Amino acid sequence: MESPFGKGALLRRSGLRAWRVHREPAAKRLVAHALLRHDASISRSRAMSYRVASLLPSATEIVCGVGAEADLVGISHECDFPESVRHLPALTRARLRPVRTSRDIDREVRAVLQDALAVYEIEVARLEAARPDVIVTQDLCDVCAVSFNDVCAATAALFHKEIRIVNLHPTRLDDIWADIGRVADALGRAAEGAAVVRTLQARVSDITERGAARAARPRVVSIEWLDPVMVGGMWMPELIERAGGIPLVTRPGDHAPTVTRDALLALTPDVVLIKPCGFPLGRIIEELALLRTSLPWESWRAVEEGRVYVADGNAYFNRPGPRIVESLEILAACLHPEAFDDFRDKHRDSVSRVDADLKQHAF
Repeated sequence: MESPFGKGALLRRSGLRAWRVHREPAAKRLVAHALLRHDASISRSRAMSYRVASLLPSATEIVCGVGAEADLVGISHECDFPESVRHLPALTRARLRPVRTSRDIDREVRAVLQDALAVYEIEVARLEAARPDVIVTQDLCDVCAVSFNDVCAATAALFHKEIRIVNLHPTRLDDIWADIGRVADALGRAAEGAAVVRTLQARVSDITERGAARAARPRVVSIEWLDPVMVGGMWMPELIERAGGIPLVTRPGDHAPTVTRDALLALTPDVVLIKPCGFPLGRIIEELALLRTSLPWESWRAVEEGRVYVADGNAYFNRPGPRIVESLEILAACLHPEAFDDFRDKHRDSVSRVDADLKQHAF
């Protein structure tokens, strides 16, 4: 279920990253290292029974993707896919008060982090009641999900048994494939995980070949946040390249930078993809007016030629799990619509094209 401020994961790869693990007490860091040693030493077999807690949406999608949905005993408050997991207890909650605009969300997150607080909290009583023996979490940043050190500290305080913590840290596509494999291995489903990865990689290869066959390689700006403007990093430049485009501003693996208006004016994108982190399509539509004020709207060729797209940034692009391939499909259809008609039809409800007058058109 979407939170009132738009999913909380909204600034996941911004400069706010500097506030993360370093603010944690040394004792928590020691607990984290101790539990990581457990992660390396515990072997799993399919004969064992599991109780799995997933503390971020992409992890939940991975667990379900490798066939272990029935093992889930708890999820994060942001886990909303597949639909069948929504009945499970939410083991996390957001500290942020409900706010509406992108600028307000940015200010609220910065204020929380400057007070040395976590953006998310663990629902301790629910975690204890869930009695997990595997927890899947992340240490990519503290504005994506509960902090890794908080998970380790809560686990050490609540339970007197070995609990495997599977820690995800993806920055590139290869990291996403590796994370799927590690989650599958932790759940005794290594073969299933390997099969999922092979299938996803084959789909990526097919799209890459189709994109490479196009004569034109459009220059692409992907917008991860509108106020302030942040440009997509991590795996986004790689997705753009594989879809047959040229990423502007960032390279594969880079963190998402905040970009000034002068820097944006210097860009000459042929295609602009706007997919704010954590915003479903309808939520982005509410802030379409920001396109005129946050971006050099009158100056970009992509605007003049009607090649600006807004896409669901909650379900796609910002979740490093199996649906990253659907994200690539959407991107390929934006860059080369004539070559990827099949993907335009498939994702018609998740993308809109926006013209220079901010009018929406079908994908």
